[in-house]
Amino acid sequence: MKNLTALSISISLLGGLATYLAIGPLNGIFLIWAVFVAWGAFFAVGGTADAMKNTIVCGIFGVFLAWAAALIIINLPMAESLGLPLWAGIVVAATVLILCLAANIPALATIPASVFGYAPTFAYLLQTSGTLSNDVLLAANLSNPLLLISVSIIVGTLFGFASGQLGAKLTTAEA
Repeated sequence: MKNLTALSISISLLGGLATYLAIGPLNGIFLIWAVFVAWGAFFAVGGTADAMKNTIVCGIFGVFLAWAAALIIINLPMAESLGLPLWAGIVVAATVLILCLAANIPALATIPASVFGYAPTFAYLLQTSGTLSNDVLLAANLSNPLLLISVSIIVGTLFGFASGQLGAKLTTAEA
């Protein structure tokens, strides 16, 4: 079978499995939408063993920076004088600058993977009621986006890698 067809079948089968796990027996352990973000990031940064490592390391780095930004936003009282939108914008600008400049360190050089960790962390924080609080951000459980999104990044990257491997096994040489 052609590569695109094989990979499509692989991704769909494993995507179904990941969804079943996320809303079934592993509910609350990872977020399916964040898994698919990391899965896409894995292929976007090359779909190789190196891409797997880079997606996990840089993705979690992005998660960490977004988590730190959230802590800064809610714990430093600048929102009172500047207004929350301006203060949050400044903090995000500063942490994204750090994210990009960190690419000078070889282990953190895959900026897109870092962004693919940063973005779902803020998505979770801004779309999930009650999460933008010290109680959640400092919790030692999977309500904490530092842990939950990091686990989701790892799971998604591993599913991406597995789908690439399965797709390659399903591919036949064309005549």
